[in-house]
Amino acid sequence: MEGKPVSASRVTLTQHMGPGEANTLGHIHGGIIMKLCDEAGGMAATKHARRPAVTVVVDSMSFHSPVQIGNLVTFSAEVTWVGRTSMETRVVVHAEHLLTGETTHTNTAYFVYVALDEQGKPTPVPPLICETDEERERFARAEERQRYRLQQRERGIL
Repeated sequence: MEGKPVSASRVTLTQHMGPGEANTLGHIHGGIIMKLCDEAGGMAATKHARRPAVTVVVDSMSFHSPVQIGNLVTFSAEVTWVGRTSMETRVVVHAEHLLTGETTHTNTAYFVYVALDEQGKPTPVPPLICETDEERERFARAEERQRYRLQQRERGIL
């Protein structure tokens, strides 16, 4: 199977946040942000595999600052690591205040997806081609996270 570069998986999802997604403080619910991160990450995994991809792990999600009502939120996702049937994606979230143009990095999240065949069973995915030092570093860190996840699973923790 021929490999694909990280750039081939990149996805950008942008959404305006309204009052229906907010709590009483005017901050967008973390669950809304998490759902949109999962959508962006899933699209990146699907683009890489050109197969349906389902979420198997939300590895981590860090909230650095709140998203406010009225912000335009951008979710940038790409595949950072590939195994035999699974893929890790990194999703970076930025919120933009539309009137001032101020942009804030609000979140970074890592998700793991598995590609499925026509019968809904895990299926092999193309290798990932890392073209830059930054992509190679992200791949190496993702491999460490995957080893940790597998160790936790063996211990019955995951």
